[in-house]
Amino acid sequence: MISNEHFRRLENMYLTALCNDYYQPKIKISRGMAEVIIPVDKKYFHAANAVHGSVYFKIMDDAAFFAANSLVADFSLLTVSFNVNFIRPVTSGEMKAVGKVIYHSGKYFFSESIVHDSKGREIARGSGNFVKSAVALTKEIGYKL
Repeated sequence: MISNEHFRRLENMYLTALCNDYYQPKIKISRGMAEVIIPVDKKYFHAANAVHGSVYFKIMDDAAFFAANSLVADFSLLTVSFNVNFIRPVTSGEMKAVGKVIYHSGKYFFSESIVHDSKGREIARGSGNFVKSAVALTKEIGYKL
């Protein structure tokens, strides 16, 4: 069942993923939407002193993915493909991605994600395709309160 409890469980699942120890993100999930914030840190910089594209990808994929998984209460989804468009570099503040489900049908989901910097400027956008996996949403993977 899709409920606020489902959203909080997904948030916990995201925040307890080991890879997020490195990024220290925040997440807020609602029906068909997810917002992810990552504070900009120099440890994410490439040689030209701006955030590396891998961080842009991560925040966009995470926001779009959890927007889609907010509509599925029994299984985790998988990213099948993701398109990234870089608009401008970011060097300070935070990155905020808002993911939104654009279309879904059965096991297939299409979501988009837009990233803004601390000044409200759009810095990237992306879109992805997601499908249901065979991984059940259970406490063993962090899906718990």
